[in-house]
Amino acid sequence: MGVRKPKPDEKEDFKKEKPKEKKPEKKRKTIEGVRGIVRVSEIDLDGNKKLRNALLGVKGIGKSLSKGIVIASGLDAEALLGSLTEEQIKKLEEVIRDPGKYGIPYHMLNRRFDPSTGQHMHLVSSKLSFAIRSDIDFMKKIKCYKGVRHELGLPVRGQRTRTSFRKGGIVGVAKIRLKQGAAPAGKEALPGEEKAPTAAKAPTEAKVGEAKSAAPAKSEKKEEKKLK
Repeated sequence: MGVRKPKPDEKEDFKKEKPKEKKPEKKRKTIEGVRGIVRVSEIDLDGNKKLRNALLGVKGIGKSLSKGIVIASGLDAEALLGSLTEEQIKKLEEVIRDPGKYGIPYHMLNRRFDPSTGQHMHLVSSKLSFAIRSDIDFMKKIKCYKGVRHELGLPVRGQRTRTSFRKGGIVGVAKIRLKQGAAPAGKEALPGEEKAPTAAKAPTEAKVGEAKSAAPAKSEKKEEKKLK
């Protein structure tokens, strides 16, 4: 079967590119009496989200802890964060700063048995990142196993390194460039090619001269012994 050739009019239509349509940007719904951005624990949070979901934007707060903070502060978990008053936000920040004081169990905190104080603490945002950095620097300073692994940029918790954590380039099989006229070791030269002299079979001229000079010296010593 033959291939149908496109008509000249079809070619022109094919070349013309259709202009890309821009997708309309989604506009956030604004609710009266609700602030769009609320600052909690040094972080700007979305005020249109529910309280239990909005607190997840703070570094160091997970789902279980956010639910516990809302219950401890006496607020409604379904309420929007932007609808809270200044007093309620201050109360919320106090609970986040010291959750153990408001009845939250210590096993939900992220800084149990602090090395310097020995107390149960919970760190968020910049304090948490600073504590992690200082702990890693301390481990590097005392040269413990985890500190050495951090210095080398290797996994600390016993992961395998054969397939993952490989940061170098791809290494292939290195090809050895042989000298011109030299055959690889353990292989015979092809017919029509000269065999390359090896170190054992082709002694140097200096070694040959030394062997010749050593031979008459031995014979002279034997003659002297016979005469004696």
